[in-house]
Amino acid sequence: MNRSACLWGLLFALLTVHGVLQAAVIRVGPAGDVGSISAAAQRAKSGDIIEISSGEWHADVALWDNKDITIRGVGVRPVLHADGKSMEGKAIWVFRRGNYIVDNIEFRGARVADGNGAGIRFESGKLLVKNCHFVDNENGILTSNNNDAELIIENSLFAKAPHHERPLPHLLYVGRIASVKISGSRFHSGYAGHLIKSRARDTEISYNLIFDGPTGAASYEVDLPNAGNARLIGNVIGQSAQTKNPVMVAYGAEGSAWPNNNLVMAHNTLLSEGSRPAWFVRVWKNRVPREFKMLALNNLYSGLGLFNYGISGVFDGNWLVPYTSFQSWSTLDFRLAEDSVYRQVMSSASDIDDSLVPKREFKLPLGTVRIGQYGRIKPGAFQ
Repeated sequence: MNRSACLWGLLFALLTVHGVLQAAVIRVGPAGDVGSISAAAQRAKSGDIIEISSGEWHADVALWDNKDITIRGVGVRPVLHADGKSMEGKAIWVFRRGNYIVDNIEFRGARVADGNGAGIRFESGKLLVKNCHFVDNENGILTSNNNDAELIIENSLFAKAPHHERPLPHLLYVGRIASVKISGSRFHSGYAGHLIKSRARDTEISYNLIFDGPTGAASYEVDLPNAGNARLIGNVIGQSAQTKNPVMVAYGAEGSAWPNNNLVMAHNTLLSEGSRPAWFVRVWKNRVPREFKMLALNNLYSGLGLFNYGISGVFDGNWLVPYTSFQSWSTLDFRLAEDSVYRQVMSSASDIDDSLVPKREFKLPLGTVRIGQYGRIKPGAFQ
């Protein structure tokens, strides 16, 4: 290594150490460093950690701009009530630029004048949301269109869309960003809008419970209107009897916005409640490029309806199973029943691309558990 490289390395190390030494923990609460979240947002510098004490926080909205920080609730999850307030007419919290982690926070009741209020509005940069709840918001998380933005959601709850139809409320609405990854999360009780809507270039949805349930009346469970690269692995995806639309997973309804367009569905369990026939997967093939490819492998689907109607691609090991094939609908236990003959329907793991072999499973109430490495694997979301 030459002298110049050594000097640059030393300078980088000194700057890194200086940044760590300058970083602070800012405690928000009655006995903390500041009394409001908005004050913490104004005070915070890159590298800081914001700790919010348990309790109910009302009309305390904030902008997080051009910083690299972690914001976390301490103890029992703090609940942030919008109470008619919003940052910039958009959301309880707005994030732009920077790199952010949001951990153990609940967002409730976001409403704004244009009907697109959000618990979080994510505009640019990178954002990791984990162990958070989004309840009764016009949108749980709503992103802007930014081709470089990246969003990761882990072990979080999105529920109880407000009952209005103009504009449609979505539990999660991802705009045209670089990527979104969702895992270990639960989506239920939508209304008129979709449970998950993603226009991202790359959408990865793995090991989630996306089940609208008896109180839900959502449209699509997963909407991918601008196509792109989409991978759905190991999810339970369920449509309620009150659905506004028979389609469960929709792809390319508004045409492709991206150069590469592929839909992969492996080891999902798709469920349709009620007597209305479902369209489990619909691809608008006249609106996506001819190069579009679909792979559907080892999925289970239950209920009346169509699975691969009008779709070209590779379909292997997908099984229509009766309602009685599962342990318990009432407790959301969608493992195959012990006496189900489909427990004997196995595939060799060595014959499947390793990226499609399930490594984890969703576990109530939120999160995932690692599963063992099996030589032979069952279809559906659970081994």
